Amino acid sequence: MPNRTVFFVSDGTGITAETFGNAILAQFEMQPRHVRLPFIDSVDKAQQAAEQINEVFRNEGVKPIVFTTLAKDEVLQVLAESCHAVLLDMFSTFVKPLEIEFGVKSNHRIGRFSDISKSRAYHDRIEAINFSLAHDDGQKNTDLDKSDVILVGVSRSGKTPTSLYLAMQHGLKASNYPLIPEDFERQQLPSALLPYLDKVFGLTILPERLSEIRNERRPNSKYASLANCQQEVREGESMMRRYGIRWLSTTTKSIEEIATTILQEIRPERLVY
Repeated sequence: MPNRTVFFVSDGTGITAETFGNAILAQFEMQPRHVRLPFIDSVDKAQQAAEQINEVFRNEGVKPIVFTTLAKDEVLQVLAESCHAVLLDMFSTFVKPLEIEFGVKSNHRIGRFSDISKSRAYHDRIEAINFSLAHDDGQKNTDLDKSDVILVGVSRSGKTPTSLYLAMQHGLKASNYPLIPEDFERQQLPSALLPYLDKVFGLTILPERLSEIRNERRPNSKYASLANCQQEVREGESMMRRYGIRWLSTTTKSIEEIATTILQEIRPERLVY
């Protein structure tokens, strides 16, 4: 299948158009060129976008694919009438049937973040991000009672990116603690975590992969050696089992898969998307 150019056209950030479009494109064995066109919220901007799309058509000789989430009919009409492209309008596909079913017109709000200054969910998410950054890598152990989830695991097992993803995507206050040699010598979790074991979730990783990751950070060090990684992973998993902590291996899982599993297990009361 020849490679194609794919446009994501939105009157907002384009996050929805690109997320949905990429999910559809993943069903095909191809590597399209992505072009993002956010904030197309006027007829003039739509005409400029149409010219850019048509230029690609002239150069490549095949129709580009265009995913859109345009709320204004007059803006969408410019693309529909002017573009030599395969136009996939998500609002027409999903919103219009719901308008018919509900018997009301949608508000055609422009962009998910158009009224962000008034959004409590947005401010909660920013607060969650700040909380997660402050409680990264065990650097702060106060206010742990406010955590929605506390991740534990050996260094470089994926705790920080998972914490930030949970904060940014779901508005959850995620703390994370590294399990270090001193913990293994004591055979105990950090004492600050003990009152909150119901919120604790463990991450582990195959020692071979952990050694590769650590060697990128500290090459040829004891910290990155396979023998040390094997020992730390073994001790970490043993401690999780001893305390009855739910855990998973991050070796072959994406951040999205890790986060989804955590949410299924922890089920925080305050969950925002």
